[in-house]
Amino acid sequence: MATEILLILEKGIWFGFAAIGFAVLFNVPQRTLKIIWLIAAAGGLTKLMLMQCNIGIVIATFAGASLVGLLSVYAAHNKHAPPLVFSIPSVIPMIPGAFAYRMMLGLMQLSGTAVSNETYSQTLAETTSNGLKTMFILMALAVGVAIPMLISRKETIKKIRHKSKPIS
Repeated sequence: MATEILLILEKGIWFGFAAIGFAVLFNVPQRTLKIIWLIAAAGGLTKLMLMQCNIGIVIATFAGASLVGLLSVYAAHNKHAPPLVFSIPSVIPMIPGAFAYRMMLGLMQLSGTAVSNETYSQTLAETTSNGLKTMFILMALAVGVAIPMLISRKETIKKIRHKSKPIS
């Protein structure tokens, strides 16, 4: 049990470093790098811990992405940068590359002539499963990050409207 917790913590650290790599690639302000590392590590740890508790990968990814979205809004107000500066590099390490890769391999096997009749249905089922997992995980990432930003943006617009002068 202790070994599993240490492995999850190590993966969380690597989520943070992967996010830093993408943040540098996207040329974000240097003052935001530490926060991006923390947000990515927190989102990745949330996903991994929920998966360890036998919660499905789609729901766990949605929870991790929602945490990233919430923390990005908070960090944006503190660091005076757009929330996307924090959220996009932080969720990129959660993209399901392995499922997409397996789906593409399955599609290539199905399109070739090397698949026998016995293994065709199994290959088709695995390819479909991997493709659907990829799609739902990507949707969970997009919605999980977007909802906190949309909710907080709506609140900010209300405050701006109340402070502005009426049009005469």
